[in-house]
Amino acid sequence: MANYFITGTNRGLGLEFVSQLAKRGETVFATCRDLENASQLVDLSNDYKNVHLIEMDVVENSSMEQGLQRIQDEVIDVVINNAGIYGPRNVNFGGLNGDDWSNVFQTNVIAPLLLTQLIIEKVRNSSVKKLIFLTSKMGSIEDNQGGGAYIYRSSKSALNAAVKSVSIDLRSQGFIAAMLHPGWVRTDMGGPKGLIDTQTSVRGMVSLIDTLTAEQSGKFLNYDGQVIPW
Repeated sequence: MANYFITGTNRGLGLEFVSQLAKRGETVFATCRDLENASQLVDLSNDYKNVHLIEMDVVENSSMEQGLQRIQDEVIDVVINNAGIYGPRNVNFGGLNGDDWSNVFQTNVIAPLLLTQLIIEKVRNSSVKKLIFLTSKMGSIEDNQGGGAYIYRSSKSALNAAVKSVSIDLRSQGFIAAMLHPGWVRTDMGGPKGLIDTQTSVRGMVSLIDTLTAEQSGKFLNYDGQVIPW
């Protein structure tokens, strides 16, 4: 059994990660910004004593530091940086706003890297040392044939670039860092037209995380393990 630290677990993919990992007996440290509005997550923690809740806002350094104090004596085997936002939708060239762009970058790019910096010493003592970042195929420059979605696309491209550097810089220390695309999932972010449900997506990603090797570190991977072009 391993210790997992997961951000953004109040709904969607994050909640499903907690559910699937808890059911198979893993210890899960699940974070969300507001526990008062996370009834499903609270219910999971009541049902499974191996689920531990941490209130944390990933865009505030002080909140992350306070949240991590709750696990100061724990070794973390797998970090899953799941928290993310899409930002304003249907914003085309000519209507872009700098504040909107900054907000999305803060959540999708800066926050997961700063959190990883803060938690890295808790992962260092693990024999697993896996750093997982949920990204999106929309961050693939090669795959972009539809245009638009400037803010979200660029945030995920930036995340991919940053995590690639993490994978190189920490490789000699035994860390494995990978970017996972969950697929087009039927969630609040993905919308009702998504091709797969959260259970299928997370089941695939959990299986991939379980088997992730050092050779796959720094790769941009689909939830089924297929490599996605940059």
